[in-house]
Amino acid sequence: QIWDLADTDGKGILNKQEFFVALRLVACAQNGLDVSLSSLNLPVPPPRFTDTSSPLLLSGTTSTDLPWAVKLEDKVKYDAIFDSLNPVNGLLSGDKVKPVLLNSKLPVDILGRVWELSDIDRDGMLDRDEFAVAMFLVYCALEKEPVPMSLPAALVPPSKRKPLSVPGAMPLIPSSTKESHQSLPPVGILAAKTPLTQ
Repeated sequence: QIWDLADTDGKGILNKQEFFVALRLVACAQNGLDVSLSSLNLPVPPPRFTDTSSPLLLSGTTSTDLPWAVKLEDKVKYDAIFDSLNPVNGLLSGDKVKPVLLNSKLPVDILGRVWELSDIDRDGMLDRDEFAVAMFLVYCALEKEPVPMSLPAALVPPSKRKPLSVPGAMPLIPSSTKESHQSLPPVGILAAKTPLTQ
């Protein structure tokens, strides 16, 4: 019902204005008001969401068991691009990553921040997981989402998270770069251009 009211022309996607309408209607429903356009102007508190996997809600937590914000199907795409760039010992140098980043046509200062955030261990190289973080941030920026100033906890790859000193907690086993690299057909760097929504 909320979707039908917000998706005014029935095209199956919401623009920003329609999305705001949907959120407003969610807030109305949560506060016992009618889900109708006439409720839109009533004063209601903002809608409440309990999805704790949202990167924005998680920036304050450093738990090691947060789900990684990079989805599995996207990681497969990013890994294919990673492998096509001929990593050495499971690492890509800045020189190899730079053309992919520049290919996004994003401003250089944004790309600089993407690199800063994704080179988590500050070794001047990106491993498979760090590269996935870089690609994730590039796609976010292409969708006009601001690149954060510091990496949200949900974006830190599980292999890079420091285990919390909880008694009896299992230490995280870092996923080593010695995993079997299947020889994927080289994916043109153009793959970096395909929008996330496809």
